[in-house]
This record gives sequence, structure tokens and C-alpha cells, in this order.
Amino acid sequence: MKTSDFYYDLPQELIAQDPLEDRSSSRLLVLDKNNGEVIHDNFKHILKYLRRGDCLVINDTKVIPARLIGERENTGGKVEVLLLKRKEGNVWETLVKPGKKARPGFRLTFGDGLLKAEILEVVDDGNRLIRFEYDGIFEEILDKLGEMPLPPYITHKLEDKNRYQTVYAKYEGSAAAPTAGLHFTDDLLSEVLENGINIARVTLHVGLGTFRPVKVDDVTKHHMHTEHIRVNEEAANLINKTKAEGGRVICVGTTSCRTVESATGDDGIVRPFEGDTSIFIYPGYKFKVMDCLITNFHLPESTLLMLVSALAGRDNILKAYEEAVKERYRFFSFGDAMFICDL
Repeated sequence: MKTSDFYYDLPQELIAQDPLEDRSSSRLLVLDKNNGEVIHDNFKHILKYLRRGDCLVINDTKVIPARLIGERENTGGKVEVLLLKRKEGNVWETLVKPGKKARPGFRLTFGDGLLKAEILEVVDDGNRLIRFEYDGIFEEILDKLGEMPLPPYITHKLEDKNRYQTVYAKYEGSAAAPTAGLHFTDDLLSEVLENGINIARVTLHVGLGTFRPVKVDDVTKHHMHTEHIRVNEEAANLINKTKAEGGRVICVGTTSCRTVESATGDDGIVRPFEGDTSIFIYPGYKFKVMDCLITNFHLPESTLLMLVSALAGRDNILKAYEEAVKERYRFFSFGDAMFICDL
């Protein structure tokens, strides 16, 4: 299985640059995972495709304003730091640009000295471990100085930080949003519950590893980075009850999918779990608990496109993407949605 097997041609102008004014007004492409049948609809009508007794699994992670713009303390040269993962205390694993001059011992300053840092060491993939120094509360300083770490294909400035958060975001720790959840409003979630559909909350703190390009020709040789997940007892019980009673487990986003699949045994039972996952789902994978997936449209040759292909088949996915391009759907983080299910 080659990485090039997951290529499709996407016109640049179909990459969504701004969120819609109304979250739930995105278009919705419904794909039958069994036969490839496609229905074009609007996300406001998602309830048409959900059934009483189903369970939505949502990822309640919260994006931190993880992009810091500062300068080298001695030379004044501009530097950009992206927070990836807190290691311990004030030490973070980060991505630093420009990287060549970001050597251990170098000192950085942000916000006229409100926040200072020292580069400790270079780790995997050229990431840097950095120790921060400050007076006060780190999260408050970050909220003041940091910017939302939008993907590189979004070139417009985001006016409202909250539009890169789901309405149910709760636990801080992500470097990117679980974007399938951006389509839900509080009202729509209330309707979901009123219609007898359960909602299970899990957590996966999204790292950049999910979005790194696949640089190997052989898909199976790609190495996924670890991300921290949590499935509590309440969520595990709700998902297991849904399956036992014949309902469908519908994950909102690939992050929710990877979380529940990581916490599920070969017996199909979800167990409470907190720890790291590096699960890589591509065609040939047998899903243990997820039945359907609400997701956005993903980059060509990406691990996320491989995951949806594992659920619906590569041919069905690529044909659906071809139709989405023809119908001028909006792609990627602020784009339209797709519901992969059994119609």
C-alpha cells in the first residue's frame, strides 16, 4: 500500500480560510460506507441520519494559544515557538523556527520579557525542549501573548479565537482543534440529547504528529507520534451500553475514533484508560467499536485520509472526494463535513 494511493487533486480555492458565521450551516456529504452512495445535505440536518439509541463520542480537548512570537535575547532575531507537549513543570517540547540557530543554551524572550525561555536540548524530529521562566500564572501569560496555532494552509487571520474551539472544549492541552466538532452548536447538541441519542465525552490532546506528512512510500512504515488520551468510566460504560443494546457508536472526528479504538480490547469492550496512544489506522484495520464517523475533508496522502479509507474503503472515499471537489465543497479545518455511516 503506497502513500500515493491516497492522492487526490484539490484546487487551492476550495481550502476554507474562514469559519462560517453559523457553525452548523456547513454542507454535509453523507457517504454509505458499504456501497459508496452519496447524499448531499446540510449539517443542520445531521439528526436525519442519527437514530435513537446511538451514541456520539466527542473529544472535549481545548486548544491552547500555543504559538508564541518572540526574539533571541542577545541578537534580537525573530523566533517562533509552537508548544507541542508539556513534559514536566515549565519544560515543554516545542517546534522552533528558524530551527538551525535554536541550539541548546540559547535564550529567548517574549512580550518585552513577560516570558523568557532557554533551549535545553534537541529531541526527535528536531523538536526542542524549552524551559520557560515567568512571574505569575503560565496559562494567563500564554493567553495574553499566544496565538491560535492555525494550520499552515490557513493564511487568513482568525478574528475570534473561540471559532477554533468546539463549544464543548473543556480540558486544555491541544496544539490543534478536533475540527469535526466545530460544526456543533449548543442548540444542536441539545437536540441530539432530546432525540434519545447519548453523548460520551473523551479526551485526546491533539499534537502535530497527526498532521505531519507521510514521508515514506510504504504506508506501513510511517511512524505515528504519541498523543495523550483519557477515557473515563462514565464514557466507557455509555459506549459499551450502546453497543450491547444495538445502537451505533458514532465518533465525532478522527481524534475521538483513535481514542476509543485505543481504549477498546480485542473483545470489543471499552475500558477506562489514561495514557499515550500512537495508533495508526489505515485500510486493513478492523474497527473494534466505532460504527460511523463524522469528519471533515482531509489532506491528500494524509494519515487521516487513510483512516477514513479504512472505514469506507479507499475507492468509495476517493470517489466521494472527487464529487465533493466537483460540487465545490469547502475543505480542511474550517471546511464542510462528511458523515460516513450505514444508510
